[in-house]
Amino acid sequence: MEFIDLKAQYRALQPSIDARIKKVLDHGQYIMGPEVAELEQKLAAYTGSKHCITCSSGTEALLMSLMALGIGPGDEVITTPFTFAATAEMIVLVGATPVFVDIERDTCLIDVSKIEARITPRTKAIMPVSLYGQVCDMDAINALAARHGNIPVIEDAAQSFGASYSGESGVKRKSCNLSTIGCTSFFPSKPLGCYGDGGAIFTNDDALAKAMREIRVHGQERRYYHTRIGVGGRMDTIQCAVVLAKLERFDWEVERRLSLGDEYRKLLTEAGLPVKLITVRPDRDCVWAQFTVIVENRAEVQKHLQEQGVPTAIHYPLSLNRQPAYRNDESAAETVNSHWAGERVMSLPLSPDLTGDDQLRVLGALVSAII
Repeated sequence: MEFIDLKAQYRALQPSIDARIKKVLDHGQYIMGPEVAELEQKLAAYTGSKHCITCSSGTEALLMSLMALGIGPGDEVITTPFTFAATAEMIVLVGATPVFVDIERDTCLIDVSKIEARITPRTKAIMPVSLYGQVCDMDAINALAARHGNIPVIEDAAQSFGASYSGESGVKRKSCNLSTIGCTSFFPSKPLGCYGDGGAIFTNDDALAKAMREIRVHGQERRYYHTRIGVGGRMDTIQCAVVLAKLERFDWEVERRLSLGDEYRKLLTEAGLPVKLITVRPDRDCVWAQFTVIVENRAEVQKHLQEQGVPTAIHYPLSLNRQPAYRNDESAAETVNSHWAGERVMSLPLSPDLTGDDQLRVLGALVSAII
């Protein structure tokens, strides 16, 4: 059993993927070829955003967003410590300081009720992370940011592309089009992935879009005319071609992720196992980039599952403010839920081509491991 079965996905899409890659090889425009603009147009339409700027990775998407907002030394960015390192890494690389706010135990998402107390005159952005495929309470975060001088909000949506959110308005909207800027990743294991690294930035702000397009190509407004400091942040044409092919069945894959997540939850609930499920709020869905549960005695459970041929993963074992590179003892003392979750979360196999028999096999291994 594969933790994420990319081989099955390729077999299903092989004719389209191969044809798309061959087209790039034929025209030879490996950097900023026509597939780049085509993908940006289709992704913008999918999310409902005015602008989509593809880039070399989800990490680079965060960096370019911070740079476009002019965030730097002396500034603070509020985020969660319960995330992949790239979230805080990019804040530090522009010279700013990450300010960590604890998570909710049931969703593992940033606790919006604790954000306001951490806002200072130095707060230049709020960066919530849409973890495991579920969007944060973006309406509440946006309202809070607006009350404090229209602080920009950057959704780190590396795991939630394809997810929907209704919030207070009741109108269903897509992740990446819920705030000032949305950033996602096309790392192969993500809900929409390429065959290398890639990412995208979404915004409805014309000035920010222009800035990020220039930053992506070393700060160039036009060839050899540099208006700002930039990076080499382009997404390769071949990777754009792969994502274009995968978009052909992406709606089906999202529905499969939703269905498989519901089935896991049903099976685990009916089995009566002492396994805590991640809460999905009623005003949103979860595309389950990782199907994560909370278990006690995790190491023993993982060892047993491995012996049964069932792979698992941990997202994430140690909160960032306890990591050597980002250690902050003061905030670590306040982010007790992040530490609690880090000791207990465990992700089970899930990808669109997972079968019902696969899920029953995972359940059987869990039952024998826990009971």
